[in-house]
Amino acid sequence: MTAIDYAIVFIYLFAIVAVGLYVSKKASEGIDSYFLGNRKLPWWALASSGMSSNLDITGTMIIAALIYALGAKGFYIEIRGGVTLIMAFLLIFMGKWNTRSGAMTLAEWMKLRFGNGRQGEVARLIAAISSIIMTIAMVTYFALGGGKFLDTFLGIENYFGLPSEFWAAALLISIAMIYTVASGLYGVVWTDVFQGIFIFSTIIYMAYRALQITLPESFSISLPMFDGTFQHFNTTFKEWSSFIPQSKLAIDGASQYSVYNLFGIAVMFYMLKVVLEGSGGTGNYMLQRYFAVKNDREAGLLSLVWVLLLSFRWVFIGAIAVIGISLGTQITDPELVLPKVVETLPVGIKGFLVAGLMAAGMSTFDSTVNAGAAYWVKDIYQIHINPKANHRQLMAHSYGASVLIVLLGLVAMLVFKNINAIWGWITMSIGSGMLIPMLLRWYWSRMNGYGFSIGILAGMITALVFKAVAPDGVTEYTMFMFSSSASLIGAVLGTLFTEPTDDKTLQNFYNKTRPFGTWGRFKRQLDKHQQIAIDAENKRDIFSTFIAVPWQITLFLFMMSLMFKTWSTALILAIICGTLTIILYFSWYKHLSTNE
Repeated sequence: MTAIDYAIVFIYLFAIVAVGLYVSKKASEGIDSYFLGNRKLPWWALASSGMSSNLDITGTMIIAALIYALGAKGFYIEIRGGVTLIMAFLLIFMGKWNTRSGAMTLAEWMKLRFGNGRQGEVARLIAAISSIIMTIAMVTYFALGGGKFLDTFLGIENYFGLPSEFWAAALLISIAMIYTVASGLYGVVWTDVFQGIFIFSTIIYMAYRALQITLPESFSISLPMFDGTFQHFNTTFKEWSSFIPQSKLAIDGASQYSVYNLFGIAVMFYMLKVVLEGSGGTGNYMLQRYFAVKNDREAGLLSLVWVLLLSFRWVFIGAIAVIGISLGTQITDPELVLPKVVETLPVGIKGFLVAGLMAAGMSTFDSTVNAGAAYWVKDIYQIHINPKANHRQLMAHSYGASVLIVLLGLVAMLVFKNINAIWGWITMSIGSGMLIPMLLRWYWSRMNGYGFSIGILAGMITALVFKAVAPDGVTEYTMFMFSSSASLIGAVLGTLFTEPTDDKTLQNFYNKTRPFGTWGRFKRQLDKHQQIAIDAENKRDIFSTFIAVPWQITLFLFMMSLMFKTWSTALILAIICGTLTIILYFSWYKHLSTNE
């Protein structure tokens, strides 16, 4: 980059730190303020922050790599996590259920579900530990991609035997950590809103660039091989731009992407994973935003605007892939398509785009770290170590936990070299080990805190062991089956062989959240009018979920098809998406409640 580009990046970094530090006084008023903004943050700001948090450098690099290498079909692979299809479930019912709980963290939610006794304490502790482990894994993932991206431009040398990518990641994370540690969720949200302006500016510019390009009828793409090399393969624009999924792909068996050759099976498992995850609810920074809003209506509007803003990510992804294809053999490693495209930009624009992508990286990082620190402070330190901790001690541990999580994530970065590998492991192995207990806690009233805890432990330990012993080339759905099966067995046996949660706790939980599932005897304790209203709401929500999932998929595919300039496909997708939008208005939006 030139001096002008570096100046733009520097001004951006200075501004973002200034915004974060400006709200630090407000955030330091107390733990509720630090982690939830006292539940006074506007839903539109939380939605904008959520979009920024989902649009990270690392995720953008791996999704752009898949779209570049596999064309539109790469979209279906990223149903595993990159499409963020869990938002459809948060939109319809899961978001409002969590808002109704009144909790601050997922682990604190366990107290509402399993009670104040031993099983509630155990569930809360295990939920906190597992969430911190997942947070460290996500920080590692962000650091790997952010370091890989920034290293292309900064030219940092190797120091102390550590690779330049490590130092580039450390620089990016250190800057984000300044305002994250100082300002909590206030800083996270308002800096994310500020960063969203940069992000959308980069999207608009890259979309303009891509629309000037017409790809040839045939071209070559580069794929990573198992031996660490890269090789070019020929394809056609018709095949590359087709949104129609296939049961099988014909990728060379020596390529790392050949694990997706059983395409139909892979996508089926990705959809199964999304349904389980969406129906069971998310955790960490996404869930934190639903704890921070006031009522069902705000939870719904938060989700809706979040999805609409997030759809523009697929404009950006499509643009990067198109420009990457136009560069021909300049692309070797697909995971470097994004920085290679940025390298081609003119002076000034390059600096602005790098700043925008740094904004995307830091917005995801700051949310994740803030949520991870909450688990340590609220669910471990304050409960099990120092129940009488004063304000100063709680805030000190909030700062310290944030810093420690970052350091552990940076150290773990040295173990992983491939972004797709760690993303696949996080989404389909370690994350899948938490899916079944997270699902059963809502719908199976008999499930207790011990069953939840044993299920989580069984799934996560299986994921960690599997990562250590499994050979290269193991499919993601194999990882999914091992982790989810272990957690299912652990959750069911752990529940059936221990005493159930007391009815008073379960009745209070049902009265607050009103989920569907095996809660019939608790629902019958309510008056007839309440029972009728709950039944009607549950039926609407189930129906609307079947509409919301294809609505989000067609919306995102439509946005990407605009960059491919496949106009007939775009028209069909727009008609389908528009029809589904009208149905959702009547089946879901009109019924959102403002009761707190």
